[in-house]
Amino acid sequence: MRASSKRRPTHPGELLREETLPAAGLKAAELATLLGVSQRGINALLQERRSVNPDMAHRLARVFKTTPEFWLRLQEAVDIWDAWQANRQEIRSAEAAE
Repeated sequence: MRASSKRRPTHPGELLREETLPAAGLKAAELATLLGVSQRGINALLQERRSVNPDMAHRLARVFKTTPEFWLRLQEAVDIWDAWQANRQEIRSAEAAE
């Protein structure tokens, strides 16, 4: 993935909200219960205000029969893109100086 791409990668919360939960027939509150976390935390993730950390990745992997790496890679792509957007001028200046 190129950090400089124009489109932000899909946040794990968007994938959960738009695809995974509807396909599983789950509501946010039900997911929170299955994961053993607060509804507030799940809502923050679904609204893309919270990142997936390794603990959450393991919980999501268990419930949805995926791997923790799947969820962490989604988050990593978003984090790299966000960092590029926040610091692109500085990064470009440093690259030009090399």
